[in-house]
Amino acid sequence: MARRYDPGRRDRIIGAALRVVADRGIDGLSHRTVAAEADVPLGSTTYHFASLDELLVAALRRCNENFARAVRESGRLDDPGTDLADELTRLLGEWFTGERQAIELEYELYLAALRRPALRPVAAEWTDGVGVLLARRTDPATARALVALLDGISLQVLLTGGEFDAVYAREMLARIVRGSGDR
Repeated sequence: MARRYDPGRRDRIIGAALRVVADRGIDGLSHRTVAAEADVPLGSTTYHFASLDELLVAALRRCNENFARAVRESGRLDDPGTDLADELTRLLGEWFTGERQAIELEYELYLAALRRPALRPVAAEWTDGVGVLLARRTDPATARALVALLDGISLQVLLTGGEFDAVYAREMLARIVRGSGDR
């Protein structure tokens, strides 16, 4: 039997893994559940991803890329005429205005690095990447503080089931930016 050429299969498997984690959590992820969700043979998942950690790394990397793209596409972080605290608040607000399940999925994968060391470098890629973007407007230490605050606010909203408080977020972000002497 000839092999079927399927160049998008790896991407579909990653997408299926994201859907499985969103629906069932990390504990619901297996090669079998992903294969069923992607409608591919079980062997395809193990061919592309020898372990579940490899699959989770690919899934987290995709989430990182999606967020980084949104930040880059906003185009306003690099504009020195834009108030940095206002822009970060706007981005957070847009993020929380979207589908909450997507944010929960991203943080579930991000926090999975606590128990899965293979995910730690990918989680660090996100914080480092956002830090680099922010450091173009401020110093590296302030950029790290801003990333930590963005994470903290996001986690509080997600874990408490509360609503995003733009006024509070903007004030706290502005305090950090003011302390740095925003470039």
